[in-house]
Amino acid sequence: MTPSSPETPTIEIEQQVMFFDTDCAAVVHNLAYLRMIETARTLLAEQIGLGMAEMAAKGIYPVLLRTEVDYRRPARLSEKLLIRGKFDRVERVRFWCAFEIVRPPDEEPLVTCRQSLALIQMPEAKPLRLPAEWASRYNHLRAS
Repeated sequence: MTPSSPETPTIEIEQQVMFFDTDCAAVVHNLAYLRMIETARTLLAEQIGLGMAEMAAKGIYPVLLRTEVDYRRPARLSEKLLIRGKFDRVERVRFWCAFEIVRPPDEEPLVTCRQSLALIQMPEAKPLRLPAEWASRYNHLRAS
């Protein structure tokens, strides 16, 4: 990234398919993919100031509003997968993250996913506007 390029937080993690991720045909179950995406999203959140310890201390948490997922190809028992995520879009009160799960070395997408989230203040469950600094920091990701 060059100094003048806009910041887009991204994450890439590797996960091996475990027995508990699969069905009786040794194919990854659809919910297992969402668990992998949840792990990547939690690590991505740390990059935008939403680390787990900070969230617990402040009582401000991202809540999932919507998940759009396309299952394209199956993964199988013991395969190593790459889960990639990025901060995708910023609005006034919600933001979007995009994910893909690929199988190296061919990089063919197995799963693509977009998720919409909002911030809430607990214990009141009060919706919050996104932090003011996000408007400038992620201006290139603002909805048009």
